[in-house]
Formats: sequence, C-alpha cells, structure tokens
Amino acid sequence: MEIRKSQLEDVPRIMEIYARARRFMAAHGNPHQWGPTNWPPEQLILRDIEQGRSYVCEDDAGRVVGTFSYAFGPDIEPTYREIEGGAWRSEAPYGVVHRIATDGSVRGVGTYCLSWAFAHSGHLRVDTHGDNVVMQNLLAKLGFTPVGTIYVEEDDYPRIAYEKP
Repeated sequence: MEIRKSQLEDVPRIMEIYARARRFMAAHGNPHQWGPTNWPPEQLILRDIEQGRSYVCEDDAGRVVGTFSYAFGPDIEPTYREIEGGAWRSEAPYGVVHRIATDGSVRGVGTYCLSWAFAHSGHLRVDTHGDNVVMQNLLAKLGFTPVGTIYVEEDDYPRIAYEKP
C-alpha cells in the first residue's frame, strides 16, 4: 500500500468511499456519526485538497482504497482546545487525523493510514464518536489512549479524544 496526497480527480472515488463508510457505520451500530449530515461534504474534501491535508491510500494495484485528512503543527485542531473529563497528555505539536474511511476491500487500511500519520508526526491525536466501536478498537490496538471528550462543529454528539504521544 501507498499513501499520497489526494488530487481533484480522486474526489469522486473519495466520495464513494465516504458513502460506503456511512453505510458500514450505520450497519454496525453507529448511524449518527456521519449519517444524518451526510458527512463529509464534498466542499470540505475540496478544501482539504487545496490545503494539502487530504490523503488517499492505494492498494498494490494503484486503486484508491482509503482516505483521510491529516495535518501537523502546534494547536492544529481548534476543537481540541477544550477537552472535558480529562486532559491531553502532551502539549507538543501534534498530527491530527480526521475522516478516515476505507472501501472495505483490503484488510489493514485503517492501521496502515494511522501508522503512516504517526510515523510522520510522532505525536497523534484522533477523535471518534462514542458509538464507533470499530474505530475505538482500532485505536486501542494501535496504542492510543482515551484522554477525554471533545465536541465538533458538525453535530452535537460528543467525541472520545485519543492521543498517542
């Protein structure tokens, strides 16, 4: 597998992957994270591409099988400034991964993407919906620690914040 920055020609495939992810989450007990708002909107993906934050994961045949947003820097995620019921373990610059999704055709894509992001940052923060048990299990397997609760702009559901410094 290989990670590369997304290009405009990837947008239709990225949107297919997100549609599949919404169906998967709803079928696995997590209908509220992206479903009601049809998240993420194409405009957000286009903005991520413009800002150099959108990435795709290709399988060995060059087919896009996963996608995510990644950024690195000090205080890179404004919604992470306030955390309830806990605290971040480190205030050092960090990477953040958002909107990670796969098409389900290849095992290990989520692990590969998160491992890539951690290798590029050495300090990674992620959040997920309380009903997203699949992501919670993946994060635990990869050594992330839940550190509290944050809130995002797109809905009123709390998110479990994770960190791996």
